[in-house]
Amino acid sequence: MATRKPISLKKGENPEGQLWPDEPDRFTEDHVDKLLSWCVAQGASDVTIQTDRPVYNDISGKLYPATFRPVDSGDMAIFLSKIYGAEAQARLASGKDLDLSYEIRPDRYSRMRFRVNITAILSKGRDAAQITMRTLPTEPPTLEALGIEEDIIKHVAPRQGMVVITGPTGSGKTTLLAAVNRMLLEQPNGCGKMLTYEAPIEYTYDTIQSPHSVVSQTEVGRHLDSFAHGVRNALRRKPNIILIGEARDKETISAAIEAGQTGHAVYTTTHTTGVATTIRRMISTFDPEERLERASALMETLRMIVTQALVPKIGGGRIGIREWMHFDDAVREKLLDMDFQDWTNEVQRMMPNYGQTMAQSASKAFEAGLIEKRHYLMLSNIS
Repeated sequence: MATRKPISLKKGENPEGQLWPDEPDRFTEDHVDKLLSWCVAQGASDVTIQTDRPVYNDISGKLYPATFRPVDSGDMAIFLSKIYGAEAQARLASGKDLDLSYEIRPDRYSRMRFRVNITAILSKGRDAAQITMRTLPTEPPTLEALGIEEDIIKHVAPRQGMVVITGPTGSGKTTLLAAVNRMLLEQPNGCGKMLTYEAPIEYTYDTIQSPHSVVSQTEVGRHLDSFAHGVRNALRRKPNIILIGEARDKETISAAIEAGQTGHAVYTTTHTTGVATTIRRMISTFDPEERLERASALMETLRMIVTQALVPKIGGGRIGIREWMHFDDAVREKLLDMDFQDWTNEVQRMMPNYGQTMAQSASKAFEAGLIEKRHYLMLSNIS
């Protein structure tokens, strides 16, 4: 055990900012899970492990050292091997960062899950690494707990077709999608076979009671090489619901469209903001000569788009502000009868009747005293 004097905390600092009492002189793989369990017990939302620095806990937005001595290259090799596998260093050396999930079981009855990013860095003039581990809930939330509007709940579970959840990084897309999945699983008749393709897997569903459903989760980058490969894989497995973690390129979007056209309910996310912008961006991924055909195929299968932004809530925490539109037969027929290049303006015109704009949602939150005026004004300019 390390016996040197630990880093002292200033008087009055968060008492959770203490050092791991069982810190060894040298790390082995047996120490990794014990350290992470202790970090979670301290209330850490994130754990950062970086070469030449101590391990750090993020507690309520402030970093606290969790170990006395810095992590050296030998320690980092242990962390990489335990968390990712023997090939971690080779993959980092090839110029790739690594996204994955990691789970530990301190005992038979408890589990802890993390979303992990591993990135190569330069430290003291040599190659090194940083591991960022975000703690994850062990059970997906309910739509009600997230405060999701009834109109979204009403239209977010089509029998077939595509639902797209959008927003920037950190906007809660994955959490919202997990809550939708939970709702589908908890229906009286279940949802049949649900296949998810994620990078990484953040939420699991094995604690959700659903006797008429089976969920299979595949991690892209570990089990399959791409989201597009995932959709092709899904179509050979007779699913009812397909979840694609991110529609990031034309191959994945085309595969998702095909899945929606062949009788499946398809859920995916994009890093776009706004209903109209999402449609335009998805179409723009295709080559000019194929956009007309792909735009029509997209509109035929589209059922709902939800954009979410997370902003500070008065009194603490954050609140989701959402823009959405559902695409019923009448909406799709009207849009398909016009040039797809005119869809942006028409969707914005139709949105108040078939959904809600971000400005409308922000106005309601502001009038209810939930958000500050500056956030209301900022969100009112999103379209």
